[in-house]
Amino acid sequence: MDFAFTDEQEMIRTSAEGFLADVSNCTAVRAAMASETGYDPDLWQRLCSEMYWPAIHIPEAYGGLGLGFVELTILLEQMGRRLLCSPFYATACLATPALLLAATEAQKQCWLPAIADGSVRGTLAWGNGGGWSADGISVTATAEGEGYVLDGEYAQVIDGHSAELLVVAARTAQGINLFLVEAGQAGLERQWQPTMDQTRRLGRIRLQRLYVGPDAVLDASWPLLQNLLRLACVALAAEQVGGAQQALDLSVAYLQERQQFGRSLASFQALKHRAADMMLQVECARSASYYAACVAQEFLDAAGDQQVAAELPLAASLAKSQCSQAYFHCAAEAIQLHGGVGFTWEYDPHLYFKRARASESYLGAPAWHLQQIANQVIGEQP
Repeated sequence: MDFAFTDEQEMIRTSAEGFLADVSNCTAVRAAMASETGYDPDLWQRLCSEMYWPAIHIPEAYGGLGLGFVELTILLEQMGRRLLCSPFYATACLATPALLLAATEAQKQCWLPAIADGSVRGTLAWGNGGGWSADGISVTATAEGEGYVLDGEYAQVIDGHSAELLVVAARTAQGINLFLVEAGQAGLERQWQPTMDQTRRLGRIRLQRLYVGPDAVLDASWPLLQNLLRLACVALAAEQVGGAQQALDLSVAYLQERQQFGRSLASFQALKHRAADMMLQVECARSASYYAACVAQEFLDAAGDQQVAAELPLAASLAKSQCSQAYFHCAAEAIQLHGGVGFTWEYDPHLYFKRARASESYLGAPAWHLQQIANQVIGEQP
């Protein structure tokens, strides 16, 4: 694999970096955190109408730009660096892949153009907070007429309180499947869940005898949902790389500015070593992230080829575990290197620390993913 960006990819990275530096600065992030929805609707419309970011990996046949997962990863790294508060991750990294892999042609024609132009925000709901395996799916889907009746609860649904389209997982008599639920349907209740990380909103969703017709049923299964979650891990890992990089950048800038004993803190050898360790963590995480993004793109291009699909679980777990540990290490070090002000509200390191801890546990903690890697390696041995 060639990890060097093409000219087009470098242009995407540069434009994203400059744009987000202006619109997702410290003041904008804190304003979004205090808002009712958790993001700025006007900024979201700019992301859709000016930057066309939700359309980046949607095929041109459905109104998208027709680019790939690597380009999506480039955007996510810059979003993580600036703690962008928006429904982008839920829409582009959870709902969109579910539609691309499991929807019928009619469902794609209905929903993907709306996601591409920003008129619909989506998310994926599947677990009740009890773990990241199939055991976490407790919602049931009972056949009734031509459709199904859904009953149960979901927890920790990113932007679940505000998304207009919910892709939900439920257990049927035949196994696990995915269904499309629109906001406002009878039997749908949802509320915002207060969390430590205020830069990303989570919701709790309750379905009480919610009926969905045959046009809302996707062609999915637990193996497909597993791959969707692996793609989500790859996307989240890219965000974590950006956050880790910014934690390093903030620390170095503070060390260069702060004076102690008549010299800048950046001149002390011990602090240089800690910053170098942070940089090493960031670079290792970035390599894992880019590798996983390339594998994810190959998986999507292969359209179900089992040989290609076999590499995705390992790459996703590798990226999620490595990037989670790197982000948390850098965020924690940033607080320490900032001294007493590191955890105060006026400075930013605490925001990255909270996002690092929240994203570390979402979709599986590093220890869980390392166990998945061990299981896969052992399973490959004769």
